[in-house]
Amino acid sequence: MKYILVLLLAGLTSNAQIKKEQLNLMPWPQNVVLNDGSFTLTKNFKVNITGNPNPRIFGGVTRFLRRLDGRTGLFFSQDFVTKLNEVPTAELQINCAKSGKIGLYEDESYHLDIKQNKITIEATSDLGALHGLETLLQLLQNNNKSFYFPNAQISDFPRFTWRGLMIDAARHFQPVDVIKRNIDGLAAMKMNVFHWHLVDDQGWRIEMKKHPKLIELASDGMYYTQEEIKNIVKYADERGILIVPEIDVPGHGTAILTAYPEIGSKAIALKGGAEKNIQGTGITTYTVERNAGIFTPTLDPTNPKTYQLLGEIFDEVCPLFPGDYFHIGGDENEGKDWDANPKIQEFKKKNKLATNHELQTYFTMQLAPMLKKHGKQLMGWEEILTKNLSKEAIVHSWRGPNEGVLPGQSLAEAVKKGYKTVLSNGYYIDLMYPIESHYLTDPMPKGVELTAAEKARILGGEAPMWTELATPETIDSRIWPRTAAIAERLWSAENITDIADMRRRLETVSFRLEELGLTHIRNKDVILRNIANNQNIKALTEFSNVCEPLKGYTRNKDGTEYQTYSPFTLFADACTPDAKDALAFDEAVKQYLAGKTPENKAKVAAFFSKWIALNKELNDLSTNAPLVQPVLPLVKKLSDASQELLRVLDNKSTLKSADLKRLIEECNTKEHADVELAVYTSFKKLI
Repeated sequence: MKYILVLLLAGLTSNAQIKKEQLNLMPWPQNVVLNDGSFTLTKNFKVNITGNPNPRIFGGVTRFLRRLDGRTGLFFSQDFVTKLNEVPTAELQINCAKSGKIGLYEDESYHLDIKQNKITIEATSDLGALHGLETLLQLLQNNNKSFYFPNAQISDFPRFTWRGLMIDAARHFQPVDVIKRNIDGLAAMKMNVFHWHLVDDQGWRIEMKKHPKLIELASDGMYYTQEEIKNIVKYADERGILIVPEIDVPGHGTAILTAYPEIGSKAIALKGGAEKNIQGTGITTYTVERNAGIFTPTLDPTNPKTYQLLGEIFDEVCPLFPGDYFHIGGDENEGKDWDANPKIQEFKKKNKLATNHELQTYFTMQLAPMLKKHGKQLMGWEEILTKNLSKEAIVHSWRGPNEGVLPGQSLAEAVKKGYKTVLSNGYYIDLMYPIESHYLTDPMPKGVELTAAEKARILGGEAPMWTELATPETIDSRIWPRTAAIAERLWSAENITDIADMRRRLETVSFRLEELGLTHIRNKDVILRNIANNQNIKALTEFSNVCEPLKGYTRNKDGTEYQTYSPFTLFADACTPDAKDALAFDEAVKQYLAGKTPENKAKVAAFFSKWIALNKELNDLSTNAPLVQPVLPLVKKLSDASQELLRVLDNKSTLKSADLKRLIEECNTKEHADVELAVYTSFKKLI
């Protein structure tokens, strides 16, 4: 009997052979081979580095050790890794042939080999080695007593060279800690570009020593000092991330014009003081914008002072960012102020500029040498593209079906004309679209014939996070975990498209991102406690798991419901796309419709019972929590539909078909608490 017990315990504690489909790797590597056996971690685990890497590898390895030790609690004896070949006998050996250069086209490949007593990472540059360490962390497994890595060989490299995230710090200022923790998230997902949107109608966010009016009048006191910017650039460099700054011109110009109205395009045409203007000058005054949307204030492309000021701004800002690229925006200039200004119209005629688009190209091309002087390549949103645009410019493709453009159309047009491009259409994470829509968007356009040279001009993709509706408390939940799926699309092979497998892996990846300080999971409870007036949040949490924020820009109709100073501590701010219980319910419905067994029926019925109970629970909660009131009409609709569908399951419904459909349609309302019920389509399947 004693012998049998020993055998049973041995079975429990052995490192069972894991299968590929059980791994939680993201982005999925190009080549994974699992072998028999495993490498078991002990407190004596150490790392050694050889070759000729950039010193950033030392910080990267030290962070790797702390994260691994944090997960395992083994109390590793190795502390800070500071030099090459410190521990020649270490179990993890990292060899880098050369120092990695932050930017595009660098070799980011790595080869990871895990054997029973030794792990090696071979990489051309330290950038590849950092990626290899992230993969190794994701490979960590455990049984009931120990942690281990499965024996494996992984060869890996990115499919695209531009794998980015844009954070808008103009609409809602995002403090340094927000930027840093999201840079850590990018590095963990093997992304390599952070596009920093620093100037828009709602604020100027860069300390300017030579032009202090920009921060005195146009920042509300919320801006990054130059020292903070340098510190963030260094932080990103240490993690292999390129920072691309953006100052959006000539449209989205309200903040700049609040400080320097004399370079604005608006002509004073009305009499009797109907226009605000600077006394006796005929110059309009501007104030920093508080709403969201597209506004008319635009820089004057015919005024020499415009270029003098921009040149001086670039002279001060460019040295803060050592990368090769500078984004000048160029989007959404409606040209209304240009059309209404006789002086600008005369300039167009004189210079044979037929359209505002050609006038904007004229403006853009004045900026190119200002940036080139600092070794910067100009990049802008796709509106900058015209026949006269320099081929050195990078075209950032953002428009799609919502703007009357076919998917991939503008990107294909740009590469066919000889421009390098980055795709963002399909990756707009602020729109609250489901993860599947991002995951299945590929930078390589479908159904378009492209030559090898044209395909090479597609640099990759970037997820834009506009912050009209996102604050430092909620921004992480809008970026993560969906951006991890976008990272996989930009890194992994084109045929890695299994949605169910992606969702399975993402559940673990999302939780692991928390160790970097990201708040996408934990801050939900902070908001719900506020809504519940610090009462029990269980019922609110359950309801949030079937609700999603309104999609697109419908939550903030006309950009006026929410201003930059509005509260973002409401129920919609706690909800996220891909509502957890809605996805689980949809799967239960599919199983039930495929086979109406008692077990499958019970799974569906359990959801209904839970949602019926929510109505009373949330009504009770609301008696001492006014912020719960806006969700009550919606939870009643969910409860009423659930009660009737439960009767449908039991063949006890007495409602006519039309009345049942009407009851279900009630669940498709978008009128309460700026959220929608994510179970509506699943309800329709049942009837």
